[in-house]
Amino acid sequence: MLACLLLLRTPEYGYQLLESLTAAGLDVDGNTLYPLLRRLEKQGLLASAWNTDEPRPRKYYETTALGDQMAASLVAEWQQLNASLSDLRKGQSS
Repeated sequence: MLACLLLLRTPEYGYQLLESLTAAGLDVDGNTLYPLLRRLEKQGLLASAWNTDEPRPRKYYETTALGDQMAASLVAEWQQLNASLSDLRKGQSS
């Protein structure tokens, strides 16, 4: 979820997002990603819009202001957890 919120600060369509996640080293199946995108949109964390300018219509997703706030909160929690684990690890190596 966090990776999607961070990557979707700029609009991307589903398959493009899958490729971006894979390039970042996160292997996600489309059968997992698309329900997640719908859930995040329903929660107000993502907004979507159809682009019909191309021969094949694509649904683009983008993080909302609420999604940006959630991403910032999750990053802060992750950083705190990482710091705590790092402290624990340092304590064991002494």
